[in-house]
Amino acid sequence: MQSTAKVGIVSLGCPKNQCDAELMLDKIAKAGFALVSEPGLADVVIINTCGFIQSAKEEAIAEIFEAISRKADGFNKKIIVTGCLPQRYREQMESEFPEVDGILGIGKNDDIVEAVNSVLLDKKICAFTEPEELNMEGERLLSTLPHYAYLRIADGCDNKCSYCAIPLIRGKYRSRKLENILVEARGLAAKGVRELIIISQDTTNYGSDLEGSYTLSELLNHLCGIDGIKWIRLLYCYPDKVTDELISTIKNQEKIVNYIEMPIQHCSEKILRAMNRSGNEQSLRDLIAKLRNEIRGIIIRTTVIAGFPEETEEQFTELAEFLNSVKFERLGCFAYSEEEDTEAAGFEQVDEKERLHRAEIINEQQEIRMSEFYAEQVGREFEVVVEGYDRYLEMYFGRSYMYAPEIDGMIYFRQSADDNIGETLKTSDFITVKITDVIDNNLIGEAV
Repeated sequence: MQSTAKVGIVSLGCPKNQCDAELMLDKIAKAGFALVSEPGLADVVIINTCGFIQSAKEEAIAEIFEAISRKADGFNKKIIVTGCLPQRYREQMESEFPEVDGILGIGKNDDIVEAVNSVLLDKKICAFTEPEELNMEGERLLSTLPHYAYLRIADGCDNKCSYCAIPLIRGKYRSRKLENILVEARGLAAKGVRELIIISQDTTNYGSDLEGSYTLSELLNHLCGIDGIKWIRLLYCYPDKVTDELISTIKNQEKIVNYIEMPIQHCSEKILRAMNRSGNEQSLRDLIAKLRNEIRGIIIRTTVIAGFPEETEEQFTELAEFLNSVKFERLGCFAYSEEEDTEAAGFEQVDEKERLHRAEIINEQQEIRMSEFYAEQVGREFEVVVEGYDRYLEMYFGRSYMYAPEIDGMIYFRQSADDNIGETLKTSDFITVKITDVIDNNLIGEAV
């Protein structure tokens, strides 16, 4: 129905949300609609929202208002909002955005084609069900560069961290079946994907609901046997579930890059307990030391929260000193975001300006640590996947194993005068780059 209509998707938030968008994109394309990458050119614009923290909600609301403005100016004819924001705020969405033509909860993503057809016939649609009904299976139309893809292995979360709204939005933890994941991974490899980035709300919890135990290592061993896959990267690992078996798997499987994202959120035992998380500073130090001792050159990415309710100056100083001591290779610090209906929202809050100030201090300190880390890389050689060419800088850019897409930056490099690497490098090429300099915390090199 009306398959000549142009449809565009704006997907906000995390890679898990991006996977949802890619599943919807494939359904829309197969229904015969013309896909456009510029939302202003779409007859129907779909805004796939994030609703995790206040800043994400504000970004989503701003995107909705922008679409409403385009609609008033005669560009977008219809607007559909999907994702975490309507899942969490259904009633508010219906009352505050009457200009929106369609609203879908995440459990209704499979109905996206029906929703597009309905709004094109001037029929408003509002469809919701339990978040656990989200379908994670099916073909995806990838929105990443062709050589990498996110591979979601589960959705939802059972950790019940006191500050986090994810269980309220995404529901309980559900692992995908092993065979389904492997079928998808083989299909991605057949399409030319070389790097699989493993994601879920808690990747290390994989299999606990299916087998009664963590089976991430088993899954990884199977994925490593897929022809065509060169790199496998782990994101969203929970510290207490990084087992000796998992460490051994990362160490011994050549395709698994020596990189792990492992959000710790804090080091103070009192704050961790208030967050409903386990562990303490010593257990974190022991785990980090084990990772670094067992896995040569491992890059550990983490996140921490500054200004959590009742965090004292002493506890913040404890966190800052811990980070300066441990020296994570990758770190993001976020000011605590008070989220309604979470346990922590009922705690005594730290002043918002103070939260932001504390986060700024941590991030500034990390910039200094990163400059020291990058200085140590000068003279080293890395295998790098080419991701583009900057005409202004007249340099190529790409990622080594140390860089996850979209969050860790790039290595910039010039092509060597040596003819053995050819006249022109192409996106998705893997080459060796020697690091020659550091500029503004960017590694600069030359293709070998």
